[in-house]
Amino acid sequence: MNPTGLLEVTAVRHPTPRTVRVTFTGSGLRELPAWPDQQLKLLFPPPGRPVRLPSADDGDVMRWYQAYLAIPEDERPVMRSYTVRSRDGDTIDVEFVLHSGHTDGPATAWARTAAPGAVLGRYGPDAAYRRPLSTADTLLLAGDETAVPAIATILSEVDNAVAFVEVADAAEEQPLPVHWLHRDGAPHGSKLLDAVRGAALGPGTAAWLAGEAGMVRSLRRHLVGERGFAKGDIEFTGYWRRKLTQDDAPTPEDLADAREKLT
Repeated sequence: MNPTGLLEVTAVRHPTPRTVRVTFTGSGLRELPAWPDQQLKLLFPPPGRPVRLPSADDGDVMRWYQAYLAIPEDERPVMRSYTVRSRDGDTIDVEFVLHSGHTDGPATAWARTAAPGAVLGRYGPDAAYRRPLSTADTLLLAGDETAVPAIATILSEVDNAVAFVEVADAAEEQPLPVHWLHRDGAPHGSKLLDAVRGAALGPGTAAWLAGEAGMVRSLRRHLVGERGFAKGDIEFTGYWRRKLTQDDAPTPEDLADAREKLT
């Protein structure tokens, strides 16, 4: 199956004031198997240019990535990872969070003006990156607004989860069975960390954490250092970094997180 292709926007909605939900259609989507927390890479073309896809399409991710890097820089699309929010036949929904107080990156800038007919490239979703859900007695889900799509898909598959989601304010809530926490001007992640600290978590609990990288790091430190969780019982992903873009160099903390995920 060809892992790369084009996506065309068919609809744009705003489920919350700071969320843009974009519906895409494209060849090959109907044949892709579905699983929770399904990731794909979106390719955003340079302004005024069409999407140029890498020439390698044999399913080898390293050859594909080398072909991507071989595209001249002024023609090379910007690549960002997103979670599939939902699927229906040959369409998928992807949600973009419009962060306030941050300079827009290429994906957010694109989402602010997205309209039907716009075209992006894609790589994936690739089943090689599928992670099985924990079989623990209880699954703790914790994240910020960027984790909502993944948490929504996980909740559709399990019945043993307790979920906490921190968002900017009450207007950012979506119809999901989670404990909503409102920052209302508090530091990012502080309400979520307090809620997890106060949660009654039994010995048979595993955790899934996602969102801003520093926030995820604080949650992991609490669960391992204060709750006695085994590191292997925590699935974690830092989706974004405050004051840094995806194009900025990794920090020592980022590198330590990457090494831990590999082990």
